Amino acid sequence: MRSRGLHPVSEIISLHESGSTRGIYSVCSSNELVLQASFTQAKEDDSFLLVESTCNQVNQYGGYTGMTPASFAGYMERMAEKAGFPVERLILGGDHLGPTVWKDEPAETAMDKAKILVREYAEAGFSKIHLDASAPCAGDHLPLPDETVALRSAELCSVMEEFRKGEMDPVYVVGTEVPVPGGVQDHDEGLHITGPAEAATTIANARKAFERLGLEGAWERVVALVVQPGVEFGNDFIIEYDREKAADLSGFIEEYPGMTLEAHSTDYQKKRALREMVEDNFTILKVGPWLTFALREGIFALSAMERELVSALGRRAVPSGIEDVLEQEMLANPDYWRKYYPGPPGEQLLQRKFSFSDRVRYYWQRPPVENALERLFSNLAEMEIPLSLLSQHMPSQYQAVRDGRLKPEPAELVRDKVREVLRTYSYACL
Repeated sequence: MRSRGLHPVSEIISLHESGSTRGIYSVCSSNELVLQASFTQAKEDDSFLLVESTCNQVNQYGGYTGMTPASFAGYMERMAEKAGFPVERLILGGDHLGPTVWKDEPAETAMDKAKILVREYAEAGFSKIHLDASAPCAGDHLPLPDETVALRSAELCSVMEEFRKGEMDPVYVVGTEVPVPGGVQDHDEGLHITGPAEAATTIANARKAFERLGLEGAWERVVALVVQPGVEFGNDFIIEYDREKAADLSGFIEEYPGMTLEAHSTDYQKKRALREMVEDNFTILKVGPWLTFALREGIFALSAMERELVSALGRRAVPSGIEDVLEQEMLANPDYWRKYYPGPPGEQLLQRKFSFSDRVRYYWQRPPVENALERLFSNLAEMEIPLSLLSQHMPSQYQAVRDGRLKPEPAELVRDKVREVLRTYSYACL
């Protein structure tokens, strides 16, 4: 294990400040295939791997993954060992840790639960923590004052400091310029780039709150501010990064040595744009839906090949029907997509399958879907995918197979599809 000292994220920020244009991307996913691909990419790059989970995804009650912070940490460590990835290069982060999950409850009870949440993240060894107390709770006066948000965040930090474990002192991320979960709904909602004055006020309020609670030492480990750099995506559109529009913001953070900017919703940005973001002091890039979007693309491509092999060649196999199984599960359990996909039934059907917001990601762990995916992989492993069919549906993976860089195994093909995205972030950050 690493000796106690400078956190790897702080090391990267220091390198960036010295002119090396280094950054780090954060994998925001709990999907096993996505994480396997992430370990492979980080191992090939000889880099750290930062994986973050949100308070909705992993909490003391299991979240939507069914995992507590301790069980998620164990899951990640086992996966690292299986991948032959050094566990000391694995960084676990907690994203949006705060009262969001319990915002319908009074602030006192919501914050009590948030403190238990943070304690469990601390005890499980998570070391990169985004403190986010921006969600108004029942009974709060609106709008929620920035000072209140800062003080609640500092209270959570105090819990983290008390119960932290592991070989690394935790580092913190502050800021409430958080994009809308799941992406914006239309082009006309407007996108407000964080202004330098706003950013300075956020930092000042956070520092004051930390000092009020005697957390001066922890403040020295506040490494990033979450901001809106002018990037976003919706169901069928992408708002591209414009470095000229973000120039005032990107230059502002240079007044705060040891701190950088963290950008959320960087999914689907162009390769060069992601590199420009790192060059422009957005040193931490978060990616999530794009990874599972690529996963879905790969699985649907395999499903198309399965249909060809079963029907056209009369192969003896029971088709997985994975696309139909997914649709049935999404219709039977619509809570994860209904409010994100407005419009008539035909448009909703299209979005359930192909939306950039990728609400499909919430359904891969459901038993009927897992069973269908296992059958899909089994069928294609037994039938052997012809190169010509692979070229039709997965041309990049076809070329990698031809070059001897990839085995034509179903799971390997899907993981490589995810790595197409990861390679883009690797290019931007390394």
